[in-house]
Amino acid sequence: MIRKYILPALALLGIGIGIMAAVKSAHKMIPTPMVSDAPISPYKTFVAGAGLVEANTENIAISTEIPGIVSKIYVSKGNQVKKGEPLFTIDDRATRSLLTQQQAAVKVARAQLDEAKYTNEVNQGLVQKYVTAKVDANMSQYQVAICTAQLEQAIATADQTSTNLEIMTVRAPVDGQVLQLHIHPGEYAAAGVASTPLILFGNTDPLYVRTDIDENEAWRVRDNAQAVGFLRGNKEICVPLKFVQFEPYVIPKISLTGEPTERVDTRVMQAIYSMPIGEKRIRAGQQVDVFIEAAPRNGELSSSPSPQ
Repeated sequence: MIRKYILPALALLGIGIGIMAAVKSAHKMIPTPMVSDAPISPYKTFVAGAGLVEANTENIAISTEIPGIVSKIYVSKGNQVKKGEPLFTIDDRATRSLLTQQQAAVKVARAQLDEAKYTNEVNQGLVQKYVTAKVDANMSQYQVAICTAQLEQAIATADQTSTNLEIMTVRAPVDGQVLQLHIHPGEYAAAGVASTPLILFGNTDPLYVRTDIDENEAWRVRDNAQAVGFLRGNKEICVPLKFVQFEPYVIPKISLTGEPTERVDTRVMQAIYSMPIGEKRIRAGQQVDVFIEAAPRNGELSSSPSPQ
């Protein structure tokens, strides 16, 4: 009789020991503290948006038209560069050698044309004296035409190579700053659009803030409305924003704030604002919480204080 109770008793004992071990090993989850308190809008009625700081030229992904090994880089991260100044050069030794050959071919073609012209002048003079020289004169005119075409072709070929040689040095398209540098001497630079740009570039004074506004709130925003931006993670850094433009096309939402109640199945209107010139506390690529003074919803007060 006793034996039939041994196994159930051992099972209950094992369960009890397991529960005790689980309770002892369990620890209370401590929530991660917020880096900074959420900013508070200075306006009574407002629209909030998630802003991403970018260059006022938009962020330009620099690439190369001609692929090859990078032979020299003229800039570093953070450098301010004037329009037209060199950024990097693709190894151009083979192209320079080819150009030298083609320039020599131009000289040969030009000499052949000069010879053909001289022969043609002689034959044209003989026609005046000898009727039989007319055939030779016609042939010499034809030869002049051929040499002229060959010279033009040689010049065009050399010009194309000279152009290729020039664009193998990639230059700054506008005045701006080197935001990222992903290429080094000796590395191969592929032509065309890349997932990671060789150089990320743009004019950063002033910086712009690309702000996503929920499509359901877009009707409340006016282009002359006051706006302020708080740096994400530090509400003490607050800057006034000046309206630049609304993007004409409403896009799907891609910039997320991380709030648990945030909707992602929506579209957003993008509003562009400029920050004060010389603002150095905020960098391109950072996020900003934007508050825009807006028309009130039904039941909201319309009066609003001015931002401090």
